[in-house]
Amino acid sequence: MGDRRGVSPILGVVLLLALTVCLATVVAVAIGGWSPESPGPNATFELSADADGSSIVLEHVAGDPIDVEALSVTVAVNGTELSAQPPIPFVGANGFRGTPDGPFNARSGSEWTPGEEAGVSVADTNTPTLEAGDSVAVTLVVDGRRIAELETTAR
Repeated sequence: MGDRRGVSPILGVVLLLALTVCLATVVAVAIGGWSPESPGPNATFELSADADGSSIVLEHVAGDPIDVEALSVTVAVNGTELSAQPPIPFVGANGFRGTPDGPFNARSGSEWTPGEEAGVSVADTNTPTLEAGDSVAVTLVVDGRRIAELETTAR
């Protein structure tokens, strides 16, 4: 009977130690698997739109170079996204006339650096069409991170 009294406190201490080790392991794995998301590129752009030529031009004004292979562009006219979005980079795509200018052209380099202009011409088959006075919004996303939202009025 005297032997049983000493077993219970020892068993309790062993269980507490095992629980502590398990919790420490879970915390260590959680911290090791967590890494802060790296910020996307930081850059400044300017947007212009010309209704006569149905052209949209973006200028990389300043900041980090942009990897056009990781870039996606979404264009909206008066709040409605174009039915066909430009697959950046490209040469000849549905919904666009000709080849894009600058870094949006698949034949140019893969970096879009400050001072370079990139542009597309929206085809008449793409909707909505671009009219003078329309609001044009462009969203630039790199690797799933939105880096710019621009808006202008087509002239």
